[in-house]
Amino acid sequence: MAEQQSAGHLLVECLIAQGVDTAFGVPGESYLAVLDGFHRYRDQIRFITCRQEGGAAFMAEAAGKLTGRPGVCLVTRGPGATNASIGVHTAFQDSTPMVLLVGDVGSDFRDREAFQEIDFQSFFGPSTKGMAKRVERIDDARRIPEYIARAFATAMNGRPGPVVLVLPEDMLTQTVSATPLPRVDAVQAWSDPGSLRDLRSLLMQAQRPFVIAGGGGWTPQAAQALQRFAENWQLPVGNAFRFQDTFDNHHPLYAGDVGIGINPRLAARIREADLVIAIGPRLGEMTTGGYTLLEAPRPRQKLVHIHASAEELNRVYQADLVINASMNAAARSLEVLSAPVSLPWADWAAAAHADYQANLQPQALPGLDTAQPGVIDMPAVVALLQKHLPADAVLTNGAGNFASWVHRYFRHFGLARGHKTQLAPTVGAMGYGVPAGIAANLLTGRVAFTIAGDGDFLMNGQELATAAQHGGKSIIVLLNNGMYGTIRMHQEREYPSHVSGSALANPDFCALARAYGYAAEQVSRTEDFEAALLRALASERGTVIEIPLSPEVITTRSTLSAIREAALKR
Repeated sequence: MAEQQSAGHLLVECLIAQGVDTAFGVPGESYLAVLDGFHRYRDQIRFITCRQEGGAAFMAEAAGKLTGRPGVCLVTRGPGATNASIGVHTAFQDSTPMVLLVGDVGSDFRDREAFQEIDFQSFFGPSTKGMAKRVERIDDARRIPEYIARAFATAMNGRPGPVVLVLPEDMLTQTVSATPLPRVDAVQAWSDPGSLRDLRSLLMQAQRPFVIAGGGGWTPQAAQALQRFAENWQLPVGNAFRFQDTFDNHHPLYAGDVGIGINPRLAARIREADLVIAIGPRLGEMTTGGYTLLEAPRPRQKLVHIHASAEELNRVYQADLVINASMNAAARSLEVLSAPVSLPWADWAAAAHADYQANLQPQALPGLDTAQPGVIDMPAVVALLQKHLPADAVLTNGAGNFASWVHRYFRHFGLARGHKTQLAPTVGAMGYGVPAGIAANLLTGRVAFTIAGDGDFLMNGQELATAAQHGGKSIIVLLNNGMYGTIRMHQEREYPSHVSGSALANPDFCALARAYGYAAEQVSRTEDFEAALLRALASERGTVIEIPLSPEVITTRSTLSAIREAALKR
């Protein structure tokens, strides 16, 4: 029989049993017993003390993306949970496994609107439009092992996503005799043989096929199997929005990313395809160009949709063939699908890759001789990142116009080479990149590079203090144009010269970074960036490199955006 111990200690034991060695959070009096459990088991698991629950939740979401197992975040009731909700929503839309543990009011105070009390079932309520796959409260301390194991299984199985467990304060202080349940792993759902035969038949009838890969649940083994499938059938492959590391960007069959700011030639190619095979993505608004590349609910192209969740299939798009399979199983099934000796679309695939390579070359903006105004050449900056960052470096970003430079010009080796290298929110949440980069370095020890805008950085820049405290570091290139750039871009297009609500008065970013414990410098000329990057890579501390950008970049890019959107609609 297990020895008697506090429920808080048992909960930490259960996390360890599930393979968790790092959890993120902001401490709260509602779960002091759990914090004491982290102290007891400090040689087996660490608690990363963050500065704000939104940053902590983003770190846990990043951990889920990196490892394929649920990232764990702990917060207190009311204000802590609501702050953390941005990370839960990101995990939901990004299909990332995550477990949020919320300390709550005692059961004897419940349903009286006690201090910081919230109805978590209603707030996080699971649904196709909700924030969590499951929301449960543990009232009986003896059942902690059951609830933890189920939370991990639910977070990983089918379409991965977040689970919320609510922990009443008085439950956590109970004395209990129980033992953790064994580690759970994701269930592998295999493609049925009949569907694979149907897929092969559709391929044999096609003249212009195209693969879109992405979504959650990918592993290096699955990415390698996907690559072999593409090679066997000579299929052009595009990566879904902000899953640009799913298929090797250097591969001769890679056609580019299918997301915001899509290459107009790639958009036209997807429209012209007679067969689209979507492996893993939800086919949401950003990947489908606002549901125009593939028209909902019935695309003009023949559509094969492979997804880990049966509920996702035929929910938005009525496909010609649906296959309910996890990515590991699906890719391994596809790689052994026999292909004929000759295929009619070899030139089509080669042209798709050529279009991608051409789009890597900077194009002059309307009325200018360069790719952007001002003295900073951002394509050249990204080229230096490509030159000097290790192949296994993790690149992170939040949401904003600034991210488009890396999305367009940086080429990921990606999962097929053994490592996930992109952490970016498909939900479009600002403030994600800084905490995600810190979490990536703390978890893997690899180089973590973050690109951020000034507005984006200020949403979670306080987590630099978290990195300094816990021995983590990241390299942050902060593009400062004194505005919420994406909003200003749309304003300039829709309401020219009518600036409203998008201007920012910023602090001294270098002084702020140094105050948190980071090194910092400002680079105002392209030719000075390489030396600054090399110093950052060699530094024992994290580094912020601030790059002032001309506001004119936004005005001229709004013109280019309008041109590209017009091309997309043709």
